[in-house]
Amino acid sequence: MSIFWFLPTHGDGHDLGAAGARPASLEYMKRIAQTVDRLGYYGVLIPTGRFCEDSWVVASSLVPWTENLRYLIAIRPGVISPTFAARMTATLDRYSNGRLLINFVTGADVDEAHGDGVFLEHDQRYEVTDEFLHIWKNTLKDASRNNFFSEEGVSHKGRHLHVENAKIFYPPVQQPHPPVYFGGSSLAAHDIAADHVDVYLTWGEPPAAVAEKIRQVKEKAENKGRTLRFGIRLHTIVRKTSDQAWTDAHALIAHLSDEVIATTQRAIARHDSVGQQRMTALHGGKRDNLEVSPNLWAGIGLVRNGAGTALVGDPQTVADRIHEYADLGIDSFIFSGYPHLEEAERFAELVFPLLRPHLLQNN
Repeated sequence: MSIFWFLPTHGDGHDLGAAGARPASLEYMKRIAQTVDRLGYYGVLIPTGRFCEDSWVVASSLVPWTENLRYLIAIRPGVISPTFAARMTATLDRYSNGRLLINFVTGADVDEAHGDGVFLEHDQRYEVTDEFLHIWKNTLKDASRNNFFSEEGVSHKGRHLHVENAKIFYPPVQQPHPPVYFGGSSLAAHDIAADHVDVYLTWGEPPAAVAEKIRQVKEKAENKGRTLRFGIRLHTIVRKTSDQAWTDAHALIAHLSDEVIATTQRAIARHDSVGQQRMTALHGGKRDNLEVSPNLWAGIGLVRNGAGTALVGDPQTVADRIHEYADLGIDSFIFSGYPHLEEAERFAELVFPLLRPHLLQNN
């Protein structure tokens, strides 16, 4: 397993909905990054979107302060040039000595997309992602054999993207390019995963739903002669006793009014993400029956878009649930908890020793 943590670049705190309780300052992000680096986490996921600080700037600022930590950073196809993104990728991969991982995010918030100048429907955005990945990967692949006098380059003329003689001259450390991570629950997303990605990510759904999604994506990839790895994004609330874990889980949302939850759910409903629809369906915007699978709690999704479920319980129970997902084929686990600094330490102290040693990949 590769165990990741999360950088809360939109702010952090002890309570959900208490935005800005701990500002996403560079000093705080540095403290979290150095802590998880010291504790032996494999990497950190840095989110993307207008609600948080820019992931590339954050990662570039933190790389010199860590030694082994990998940085899983988002690229938004359609918002940036694929050739320019390839240059950024190669540079940061070199300057981090091969510690860069790339998370391709097609995007689900239509209003945010319009603000970034992207006016495409859901499946069209995935068409852009497909073309973008083709250009990005081939440009990086060609970089190792390019020189300043080479006339060769990558050309592509598709429905959405057009480049001619695209090239970069400084290759990344990781060949032919840093590993590609990607998530999406729609059929269009599954096609992208089968064609391009190294690690397919899912949000924390019940094990049976995750198993079916893995089966579908794996089958599509095999039909194209490819094999994939799989990862999952989850929150965690682990305490020395199960009773305390559940008490703290309920406390996270105890101060939230029904009006705040309803307002948040209306905002989330404008997203055209199939994955988001699946997350929302787990709780339906209601507080009752939030344990949607043994020890899988959907309360966070009441006021947070994207990953909205948490593993809740004592250390052995949480470790058992992690192994349950691992047995389905998951080998990358991206966790988070509130507040992220203290929870990273707690999770490493209580759960790391219980994970199967032969599966745990550390630095």
